[in-house]
Amino acid sequence: MEKWVIYACISMFFAGFTSVIAKMGLSGISAELGLTVRTLFVCLFVLLFAAWAVPVQQITQVSQQNLLWLGVSGVTTALSWIFYYKALKVGDVATVALIDKGSVIVAMLLAWVVLREVITVRTLIGAALIVGGLVVIARKQ
Repeated sequence: MEKWVIYACISMFFAGFTSVIAKMGLSGISAELGLTVRTLFVCLFVLLFAAWAVPVQQITQVSQQNLLWLGVSGVTTALSWIFYYKALKVGDVATVALIDKGSVIVAMLLAWVVLREVITVRTLIGAALIVGGLVVIARKQ
C-alpha cells in the first residue's frame, strides 16, 4: 500500500473521532465558542508539529503563490468549520459528518475543472454511491 493511502486512512480515522469528540465538547457552550477553542488547540499543535518537522531553511521557499493559495484554503477551511460546528451543535453527528463528506464530490469536480484531473468510470461510480449514501442518511423519515 502506498504511503499516501496509509496517511489518508489515518486521517479518516481521526476525522471520525473529531466529530464525536467535538459534539461532546459543545455541551453547554455555543458552536462559535467551541470552534474557537478547538481552533486554538489546532493552531498550537500544528505550530509545534511544524517546529519539529519542517527544516528552517524550507521557510524561505514559500512563494507568494503558495501564500495566496494556502491563504484562500485557510479561508475556505474556516468557513467550512464555522458551518460544520453550527450544524454539529444541533444535528446528529452521523448525518452532519456524512453531508460534510459530500465535499468529496465538490473536490472531485473542482479537481477536474481546475487541475484537469481525470474522472474515471470507477470515480463516477464511487461519487454516485456517496450521493446515494447522502440521500439515504440525510433524509428524514
